[in-house]
This record gives sequence, C-alpha cells and structure tokens, in this order.
Amino acid sequence: MFVIAQLSDLHANGTHRNRGRIEAALDYVNSRADGIDALLVTGDLTDHASPEEMAEARKLIHSPLPTLVTIGNHDARPSFNAVFRPDVEPTSPVNVALTVGDVTLLAVDSSLPGERSGFLDDETILWLDHELAAAPGKVVVSFHHPPVTLGMPMMDSIMMQQPDRLAAVLDDHPNVVALVCGHAHTPAVTTFHGRPLCLAPGVASTLNLPFEGTEVVNKNQPAGVAFHLVDDDGRVITHFRAIP
Repeated sequence: MFVIAQLSDLHANGTHRNRGRIEAALDYVNSRADGIDALLVTGDLTDHASPEEMAEARKLIHSPLPTLVTIGNHDARPSFNAVFRPDVEPTSPVNVALTVGDVTLLAVDSSLPGERSGFLDDETILWLDHELAAAPGKVVVSFHHPPVTLGMPMMDSIMMQQPDRLAAVLDDHPNVVALVCGHAHTPAVTTFHGRPLCLAPGVASTLNLPFEGTEVVNKNQPAGVAFHLVDDDGRVITHFRAIP
C-alpha cells in the first residue's frame, strides 16, 4: 500500500496562529513518516505571496519524506520560484514530478496570475501530457483548484476554468488512478471524468457549507490532513484526520 499525505491551504502570513497550525500539521505527518511514502502540498502556501511569507512557508514545510509542492491563487510564481526553485525562470509554471517506487505524483500549476480562479495553460497541459506518457506506473495528479463544483457558492465561482482541457488529457492516459486538490478548505470526495477526485482539508481554516452558518470562513475547526492510500490494483482510499 502506497501512502500519500496531503496538506493544503497553509496560508503562512507571519502570525502565531497560522504558524502554529502549520507546525502542528507537519509534526503530525512527520511523526508518522515511517508509514508514509510521500508528502504533497497543494498550494496557498501563503496569504499574500510576499517574499517574506514565502520564505516562512519554505522554512515550515520540512519533512524527511519525499515532498512535492505546488502553488495556489494566494501564491505567485516569482516569489515561489525565488525561494523553492531559484534555478528556473521566475514566471515559470510550478509543474513538478516525483516518482517513488511504482507511483508517480504530478503537481500541475492551476494558478492564473492575478486571478482567484484557476486555469491549466498550454505549457502546463503539454507538460502533463508528456509526464503521463513517460510515467512508469500508477499516477496521482494534483493541482490547487477543483475542476468541478462543490456546492459551495463562493468557491464554485473561483474553481478551475475550462476543466475540459484537463479531461481531454485524462482521456489518453488510463494510468491516472486519482486526482487530488485543495482550494476549498474542506475535506471532500467526488469524481471528475471517471476518476476519484479528493480534496484535502485546509490547514489554516475551514470554509462553511451554506447551511453551516452565515460566515464563509470557519476558524474554529482544527487543521486537517488527507491520507491517500493507493493499493496494488490502483484503488485509492482516502482518510481524513483533524489535528488539534
């Protein structure tokens, strides 16, 4: 059984509150690293994409596990690349791959510079198609923005735009066993184009469903982590944990 720990929506912003929640989430994962194969962080590392916030996020995201990180709409390619990938062009999309054993994790950059909604640009689509063709075994594809509605009006208005572009790539690659993302600050499971789609809970906060209250942001819920288990047949089982 291959185990992926997924964290999302950290929102490092220099405050004691958010830093404490991020530290607790990483401590929870790292203390169980012997049973986990990889760590995936799916964006919104920062609140405002400043160099200072990105440096804080880089310091906090530490793990003995093989780790894959991409960005969300609260981040920016130049500040991320300057801190995490100083050898690449500042505006390059954050498309990264990690293969551990017979499982490949692909993180594709769904951020749309200057916008809250997401989009997979031509460079990213071509990169994804190439990496899927080259992957030696099962693949889990990750990004920040959900490509489907979630019954959360505000988040549904800033989901991934033109998700059919992603669907077209998936049609050619049956080795994709699951899709995972963040953005909505809620643990959720659904499907996209015949594949499981799992959303990690937010580390910084939870977003309410319409019947849970008039406030969109719920800061009283604990941070969360998703654990995705991939079995030998490619079946994916997701467990969620709340982290006090």
